[in-house]
Amino acid sequence: MSWYSKYLSVFEKPFDEASERVIDEIRNKINKKQSNSPIASVVVIAHNEETRLLSCLWSLADNKCKYPIEIIGVNNNSIDRTEDVFRTVGITPLFEGKKSPGYARQCGQAIAKGKYYICIDSDTMYPPYYIQTMINELEKPNIMAVYSLWSFIPNKEFTPIKLFAYELLRDIYIRLLSINRPERGVRGMVFAYRTEFGRKVGYRIELIRGEDGSMALGLKKYGKIKLITSRKARAVTASNTLNADGSLWNSFRVRTIKALKNPAFYFTKQNKPPKDETSNLIK
Repeated sequence: MSWYSKYLSVFEKPFDEASERVIDEIRNKINKKQSNSPIASVVVIAHNEETRLLSCLWSLADNKCKYPIEIIGVNNNSIDRTEDVFRTVGITPLFEGKKSPGYARQCGQAIAKGKYYICIDSDTMYPPYYIQTMINELEKPNIMAVYSLWSFIPNKEFTPIKLFAYELLRDIYIRLLSINRPERGVRGMVFAYRTEFGRKVGYRIELIRGEDGSMALGLKKYGKIKLITSRKARAVTASNTLNADGSLWNSFRVRTIKALKNPAFYFTKQNKPPKDETSNLIK
């Protein structure tokens, strides 16, 4: 049985179907975790995530961490019951009316009390020692930011065997990137850094996607960006993003062609941001 099996009972389900027992459990555990003097701020951003947010918060509530933390919620202009989910489990969320991950993460960063800022996506579930593992690595000398690997939740379309093969090759690609271009392998759902320097860099709010890599690139001049490969930091996320290229095979094919197109890419460092694509800019 997977560590996240119990969270699937509320994953992609209407909030009304969640039992009072589960909600009470999450609320009580989150309340005990909230510190006025946190070493890390765990910031959950959500846009119309009523059916996935509760499973995310449940996994965070179950996290075992020896460090004091705070959990912050950001409602990024949702029109469903995302706000209700946050409030019902005892988190009074910030409201960010401008929609983009950059706006949402920047909103949370503005009030974060922690020395470290841990990015959380609401369609993702986190293993029991995720928060502690991220902080442990950030506490090491010269580490400015950390990021980890992730898996997708299997379903009828994306079977465990198919996902295993896809993720194995994807992980090799990210490990190669981590040598000279770690920012290209960073994903916001598994990313954490030193808050002080994150505020210096700031999020690019005009991007539809890529605000995470842009932040990592900016942080790189202050210290090392480290890839964590431990299973303790391997989150699981919704597989809907795999449909972006039409199918799992096509997603693999597109990424493989891109990865092999310029082998020299892996042996050089990136110091300037890549040219923006017009289609990726908020109009």
